[in-house]
Amino acid sequence: MTARAAVILAAGQGTRMKSPIPKVLHKVGGRSHLDRMIDTVEAAGCERVVVVVGNHSPAVRALVEKRLGPAAVAVQDQPLGTAHAVLAAREALADFDGDVLITYADAPLLTAGDLEPLFEMRAQGVDLAMLTFEPADPLLYGRVIKGADGHVIRIVEARDATPEEKAVRCCNAGMMCADRGRLFGWLSRVGNANAKGEYYLTDIVGIAVAEEALVRGHSAPEAAVMGCDTPAQLAQAEAIFQQRQRHHFLAEGVTMLAPDTVHFSWDTRVAPGAVIEQFVVFGTGVTVEEGAQIRAFSHLEGAVVRAGALVGPYARLRPGADIGRDAHIGNFVEVKNVKVGDGAKANHLSYLGDGSVGAKANIGAGTIFCNYDGFFKYETHVGEGAFIGSNTALVAPVSVGAGGMTGSGSVITQDVPGDALALERGGQTNRPGWAAEFRARKAAEKAAKAK
Repeated sequence: MTARAAVILAAGQGTRMKSPIPKVLHKVGGRSHLDRMIDTVEAAGCERVVVVVGNHSPAVRALVEKRLGPAAVAVQDQPLGTAHAVLAAREALADFDGDVLITYADAPLLTAGDLEPLFEMRAQGVDLAMLTFEPADPLLYGRVIKGADGHVIRIVEARDATPEEKAVRCCNAGMMCADRGRLFGWLSRVGNANAKGEYYLTDIVGIAVAEEALVRGHSAPEAAVMGCDTPAQLAQAEAIFQQRQRHHFLAEGVTMLAPDTVHFSWDTRVAPGAVIEQFVVFGTGVTVEEGAQIRAFSHLEGAVVRAGALVGPYARLRPGADIGRDAHIGNFVEVKNVKVGDGAKANHLSYLGDGSVGAKANIGAGTIFCNYDGFFKYETHVGEGAFIGSNTALVAPVSVGAGGMTGSGSVITQDVPGDALALERGGQTNRPGWAAEFRARKAAEKAAKAK
């Protein structure tokens, strides 16, 4: 098979996004556009990936270097158009022999399956393969003009199109694929004799046709190639992504009582047989095993929910939460970086942060793992079968042994041995009549102020 490489264009200013965050670092499904595009071209078999960045976005460059290394960065030092941007990658691919795919970083719904027809056309002898689409509103898109046999003759920008050309429904999506040598040869001949004085990638179509090269297009769904230039388009892409995820999990055997209210991330994993109730949000890094139930209005991020566990309603699982088989995490319970053992229960109004809870332990309402002293985090460990009384504050570092118990309202600052009861309470003093005297005094003060 012919070797594959990709050039991802990520140097645009993204001014229409009106955000301090670079456009390609905005997220759909909790994953940045650029990360998603790198994932996509790698899944499409591209063994080399070069990302063209601008000097105005050091955060974009940092992402590329972290994922792919410094050699994958090509810098477009001036914003002189899309052809100029692709030419910035020529040196990075100087030793590459094979097909080069050109794509944009801000197409978060594009998949490897959408790109495969380009490589297939190349294998069948097409010199320049490109993706096209038929938008619901083609007003601003370049029209793809084809010859009688279906091959592409030219691309006409909307502002330059005649009424007949504007009637063409087939539009340019921007993704192209060609042999490296021919591609950069065509790009080097692109001029900038246009109103903006820029070098347009679309001009290589006319250059290739003039050489009698075969240019063909493959029609992709509009959603697959949609860009995200504005907050409105970003929201539209997110909505499409969420619908895809919902359909996927329903088809896999996940029960959702109101699927349109459930929000997934790009890497959410939910096993068949799990039940997801209304208004659940999955942040990144969540796995839910078979038979688990996530009840309404819960938020999960960076967590694992084991088989048969029950979470919520109104629960929050933060990164590092690992909820054991058949365990219960109830309403208004927050868990962060705690491994909860099989069958353990924390049914209401508790914070479990940093540590562990043993199998079949019971955490009473209002329990707090006091894990932070303002400078450092410390761990709390509750042993198997332990019983933590309501409103217990466990001041870390501290541990309660297997079968140990704490009395309600205790502040535990020392380890509790297994099977022991720990009580920490001040002595109770009752003052007969004090409450009645207090109310009478306050009523008199109020009446005096009213005069």
